[in-house]
Amino acid sequence: MTASPDDLLARARARIGRVTPADLATVAAEGGLVIDIRPSEQRRAEGELDGALVIERNVLEWRLDPAGSHRIPEVRGYDQPVVIVCSAGFASSLAAASLADMGFERAADLAGGYLAWADWAGRSPPGVGGGPAGDAGAR
Repeated sequence: MTASPDDLLARARARIGRVTPADLATVAAEGGLVIDIRPSEQRRAEGELDGALVIERNVLEWRLDPAGSHRIPEVRGYDQPVVIVCSAGFASSLAAASLADMGFERAADLAGGYLAWADWAGRSPPGVGGGPAGDAGAR
């Protein structure tokens, strides 16, 4: 059986939560983690996400594994809310689904990614577009 990237994305989003930029402060205030998985080049070009922990995609599962020796100290357990953020909300959906597979009951991603947050916060980087092409560095 084969699946297109769009199929994988739809399957991932059926299993995770999706939050809006306005929800991020509440998630953090309730002890949840907001994780920015964008590569450093993308963060430099687009900007930093206030209050987010930066964990690049290639080590995400190891850093969030509550029982793992490489986990970050902020991880409390599988019931902790975790919101994954990428550039435009595509790679983050797949990453959040991976966390759901690990047992994170409240894995979610930021709908529209950093670009949606920057627009909401009035900090949209000039000339940066959304959609899958705008998320290419985080795939």
